[in-house]
Amino acid sequence: MTSPAELPFAAQSDSPASHPSAQPSARPVLLLTRRLPEAVEARASRDYRAVLNPEDRAFSGAEIAARAAEVGADAVLCCAGDRLDSAAIAALPQRVRVLATFSVGTDHIDLEAARARGLTVSNTPDVLTDATADIALLLLLGAARRASEGERMIRANAWTGWTPTQLMGTHVGGKRLGIVGMGRIGQAVAARARAFGMTIHYSNRRRLTPDLELGATYHADPEAMLPECDVLSLHFPATAETRHWLNAERIGRLPPGAILINTARGSVVDDEAVIAALKTGRLASAGLDVFENEPNLHPGYRDLPNAFLLPHLGSATVETRNAMGFKALDNIDAVMAGRPAPDRVV
Repeated sequence: MTSPAELPFAAQSDSPASHPSAQPSARPVLLLTRRLPEAVEARASRDYRAVLNPEDRAFSGAEIAARAAEVGADAVLCCAGDRLDSAAIAALPQRVRVLATFSVGTDHIDLEAARARGLTVSNTPDVLTDATADIALLLLLGAARRASEGERMIRANAWTGWTPTQLMGTHVGGKRLGIVGMGRIGQAVAARARAFGMTIHYSNRRRLTPDLELGATYHADPEAMLPECDVLSLHFPATAETRHWLNAERIGRLPPGAILINTARGSVVDDEAVIAALKTGRLASAGLDVFENEPNLHPGYRDLPNAFLLPHLGSATVETRNAMGFKALDNIDAVMAGRPAPDRVV
């Protein structure tokens, strides 16, 4: 039998510091697939027999299912990088009642398989809106003002001094920002962009009410909006229908020299088309926080001076990640108590 020291996940021992309303032996077993913020793990260990992953090793869906069976998990708290396909869902022990993902997106989970199995799936909406919108603006400004090139110059000790034409970028004030997907994050991005004097265009499945639209121009057809976008920011989920939505044809509809921003999911853009457009200047620059097959992003991005790249930092603040973890635990608490999960997806 495998000893506790050899296990990739660490089970938390029962202790008097456990949740006062439950005896240690009666507490449900909660499997956390990745290392989470300290405050989140502390709450999980207080209220559950928490099985942690202190080394933060990424596991396959099959490995997660096997570990859930091994420890007798009643609930699983997973993350966006965990690929839980139909086979992994089927392999989860029947005692697992809830799969709470530490993310808003659920494209890493086979929701139909979870539904067929009667498994509750929840996510963490609302709490990461502002942090992700902040990153979108960081990407916008970084891409427009050639921040990556400037930082590389400094770090390589290649800066020889100020010159009148050095690293001239694009002034965002007065430019047209097109937002595809005007949900919570899209609206938060629009609010920030207005402070920089940008004009807002958007396309969404439904038009917003005037109090939310705030003077933005609505386009029922995103194709019709593209020629109006000096900057295009993507904020819609990854689905089979949206895979590689931004392709060469749609890039061709943008004004020459447009800027691309993506904080949605990497799969919604066609990397080959984006890289080709960045090389020719058809796209002036791009600010990207997400990538298809991350962390194994297309190598063509790494050598492009006009690609401002971040390692999926959208929600990476202490406050936001704690709030995401607490929301995931709120959903698990509800299911374990026989109530519907507040953020149930399935």
